[in-house]
Amino acid sequence: MRNKTKKHKEKNKKNLIIVSIIFMILILSCIGYIIYDKISQIRNQAIYDEINTNIEVSQDMGNNITENMKKVISLKQQNEDVKGWIQIEDTIINYPILQTTDNDYYLNYTYKKEKSKYGSIYAKNECDLLDNNSNVIIYGHNMRNGQMFNTLLDYINESFYKEHKTIKIATEKEESNYSIVAAFKSRIFYQNEKNVFRYYNYTKFNNEDDYNDFLENCKKMQLYDTGVSAEYGEQLITLITCEYSQENGRMIIVAKKVET
Repeated sequence: MRNKTKKHKEKNKKNLIIVSIIFMILILSCIGYIIYDKISQIRNQAIYDEINTNIEVSQDMGNNITENMKKVISLKQQNEDVKGWIQIEDTIINYPILQTTDNDYYLNYTYKKEKSKYGSIYAKNECDLLDNNSNVIIYGHNMRNGQMFNTLLDYINESFYKEHKTIKIATEKEESNYSIVAAFKSRIFYQNEKNVFRYYNYTKFNNEDDYNDFLENCKKMQLYDTGVSAEYGEQLITLITCEYSQENGRMIIVAKKVET
């Protein structure tokens, strides 16, 4: 009887050791992930901090060139996929816009073409920042630490919108202000779903009816009334990031060009 009790105690002791080891491994794994995530965050921010301190422009653009235009010109010398720069003042959104034929590439790569879970801010390949008939769809990851397009979720609140009504977009040729027309939440739809508003398919407007149809659908879904409308011929941009209140959810900001 004593031998059975002794064996039972030894077995419990071994099980306790095993559980303790597993628990310790889990703790160390969590700590390791937190450290890795923090290092990734610092490295990603450093990439864009470097841009702001190392702008080199080899051509004379005269007095009308802005700082964001200089960044585009400088970065384009390193990577031809740099098409523009996006900035929302008093937020972390202050990034180059990439564009290539593969719409998935810059989901996972920086403008330096280095692999990163942060990816880049990038425009859909069918869009043209210099075409007024284009709706320039621009994507960015929603990083929980606040980087990339995480700030777009703040537009759920009308109070945030009222303090951040304007988006700046620069190319190598001009810098323009865009006034926000609508902010709304939606999702990515399955192919077999009918009669849904696939906002991400509107990249170019062939006529006024298409333009107005897009805007009417945006207004139907808007979280609040911005009081801003748009007319055919005014270029639009559509900013998109992930939003987790629903499956395949997205946060969308639509704005029109108002000033160059």
